[in-house]
Amino acid sequence: MSTDKVVLDHDDVRRTLVRIAHEIVEKTGGEDIAIVGIHRRGAVVGARLRELVADLVGEPVPFGDIDISFYRDDITLRREHPVVHASHIDFPVEGSTIVLVDDVLYTGRTVRAAIDALFDYGRPRKVQLAVLADRGHRELPIRPDYVGKNLPTARGERVNVRVEEVDGVDEVAIATETVEEPA
Repeated sequence: MSTDKVVLDHDDVRRTLVRIAHEIVEKTGGEDIAIVGIHRRGAVVGARLRELVADLVGEPVPFGDIDISFYRDDITLRREHPVVHASHIDFPVEGSTIVLVDDVLYTGRTVRAAIDALFDYGRPRKVQLAVLADRGHRELPIRPDYVGKNLPTARGERVNVRVEEVDGVDEVAIATETVEEPA
């Protein structure tokens, strides 16, 4: 049995994405940038960020989404077959600053896989990383450029990002396993 503690509600998520969008524009100058979301919830968060960044720069910002299922280094270790989504990057990545977007940064393995997948589309000028939540416990030397919220967690905890488009609610929660006492 697990219990969830909500650490970001709907309004917090909205404010956090607005802040990240401002940081992206400030750091990049808003020129030659594109947003690429990592399936599944990273793609949803990325689409929202793209709209916010486009509003700030006053022009369309290219957006893509990428599936990393077959780029994972643990694919042979998984018992179940991965759920595969189509990737869509319909713009040239060469010369662009690509902002990869994911919902939660944990070990860094998802981001490593996303970078590998991205480079199959070309060689961007620069790759930056934006995450809604950074929970620590890195296994690879990967650090986000833009962080919504740092959430120090124990390994036994789980960070659940829920988005309206998939889950019917916007929130970030930490789930902790509870042990039931025998009766």
